[in-house]
Amino acid sequence: MRVNEVRGEQGNPFSFPVAVVEEEGLKKEVRLDIVDRWPVVGDYLIVHAGYAIHTLDAAEAETNLKLMREMAEHVIREDI
Repeated sequence: MRVNEVRGEQGNPFSFPVAVVEEEGLKKEVRLDIVDRWPVVGDYLIVHAGYAIHTLDAAEAETNLKLMREMAEHVIREDI
């Protein structure tokens, strides 16, 4: 999910650290308490149960998305 905004202070859970993210028109807030690297606007987050767990820059995210699309196409072709 692409980061549109970051709120709160890094390392201060009492500041309610969240990122506003968007994917396919859906916007939501995700917690940043346990993320591996503090994100900046334009980064992408891997989210589980409302918590960001991994930050990727745009190039890393595009590479991962391309690979997932290729795997999905392969699976679809095998089902036919």
